[in-house]
Amino acid sequence: MKKHRGFPSRLPSSDFQFTIRRAHKAGPTPLKARERYADRRNADLIADEAFLKALIDQFGEEPFERGNLDAGRLNWLLGREVEMVDKPFDPVSYEALLRVNMAKAMVSFPDIFRDD
Repeated sequence: MKKHRGFPSRLPSSDFQFTIRRAHKAGPTPLKARERYADRRNADLIADEAFLKALIDQFGEEPFERGNLDAGRLNWLLGREVEMVDKPFDPVSYEALLRVNMAKAMVSFPDIFRDD
């Protein structure tokens, strides 16, 4: 499992995890797109935005390995702002390649791209 050095481990002052420390003995948690409903808590939206900003800061538009990135947090962005690169895509692989879809990220989280 690739460890993404310099990637934040969690959202500061919260319990929202961005990375995992070690590979699970039973294998990786499967990646699957989760539906984001309009009534999600504000704290969840802040965590999604911070995680996506960290992905953009670390990888930009380049493909990256899933590695030690938290599956739970990735699942909220998968299929929208984060897309699968591998064909066929293996949702239970730490080596699965992903990429940030900047066009969708700009629409969903425009504050990330503001130069305030």
